[in-house]
Amino acid sequence: MRFSNTLAFVVPTRNRPSDLRRMLKSVAEQSVVPDEVILVDGGDEGQTVADVPAEFPGLAIRYLRVYPPGLSKQRNAGMDAVADGITLAGYIDDDIVFEPGSIEAMLAFWEKAGRDLGGTSFNIVNNDRRRVFWIQRFFLLSSPERGTFLRSGFETPLWPVKETIWTRWLCGGATIWRRDITREVPYDEWFEGTGYLEDVDFSSRVSRRYRLAIVGEAKLLHLSYPIRKDRNYLFGTWQSINRMYFVRKHGEFSRALCYWALVGQILFHALLGLATRDTGLLARARGNAAGLVKVLTGRLERIGGIIK
Repeated sequence: MRFSNTLAFVVPTRNRPSDLRRMLKSVAEQSVVPDEVILVDGGDEGQTVADVPAEFPGLAIRYLRVYPPGLSKQRNAGMDAVADGITLAGYIDDDIVFEPGSIEAMLAFWEKAGRDLGGTSFNIVNNDRRRVFWIQRFFLLSSPERGTFLRSGFETPLWPVKETIWTRWLCGGATIWRRDITREVPYDEWFEGTGYLEDVDFSSRVSRRYRLAIVGEAKLLHLSYPIRKDRNYLFGTWQSINRMYFVRKHGEFSRALCYWALVGQILFHALLGLATRDTGLLARARGNAAGLVKVLTGRLERIGGIIK
C-alpha cells in the first residue's frame, strides 16, 4: 500500500546494542518500513553502536553521535538531522519491539487524519497500567480516566487500548508527530539524564493546539528495564522536583494540589514498599521526601543521571 506521508524514526540509544538490534530487526521485518532511521548514540566509549547500521541494509539508517548523553538532548539532535521532505517523524526507544503490520497500521491512520492531528502513539500492549489504588485517587495521583491530566499536574494511564482513543499526552518513546510540529516544539532540555516527564511536557504542549491519539491497531511491545535498586532514591527525588517544574511551567495546574499529590506520592510508595517488602520502593519514598524538601525550600534544581 502506498502512503502520502514519508516517515522517519529518531532512536536515542545508550549502551544497549542487543536491545537496539532487536528493535531494528522488528522494524526491518515490517510490511512497511520508515524512509529513514536516525540512530542517536550516547553510548560510553568502547560501547558505541556505529557498526550496527551496516547490519540492516534494508533500512536507511544514519548514525549520529551525541555525548555526553541525555534523552531530551538526543531526541532534539536526532530530529534536527531528519531529512527535508519527511512529513512524519517519530521518537522510538531502543527497547521497543514492533508487532507485524504495526507501522502500516500507523501510516494508514495518518492517511485518513485531518490537519488537526498532531501526534500519535503506538499501542503498547504489554504494559498494563489501568489499575488505580484508592490512595492514588484520594491524593490526585491518578484516576481511571485514560490519558488526561488532573489539576494536580499528574497524568492518568494510557494503554493498552482495545481501539483508538484520543488523549492529552503520549509516551515519548513510541510516538509519531507531524514533522513541522517538531520544528516548532523541541524537547525541553531542562530534563536531564534518562529523563522523567520530558515526554509528558512535550506532548502536553502539542495537545494545546492539536489532537493526540493512541492508535489501537498499531501494536508493539515495550521491553523496558526495571529501575535499578540503587537508583530508586534518585528517581524518587526526580519525581518530586520534575513534577513541580512541570506544574510551574504550565499555568493550567494548581501548585497547592501538586503539593498535596507529592505528599500522597511519598505515602503511596512507603505503604506499598512496606506491604510488599520492597526496599526499592522505600528508598523511592525517601527520595520523594527529599525532593519535596528541595521544592519547598526553593531548590528546583536540574538532576541528571541514569536510572536503568
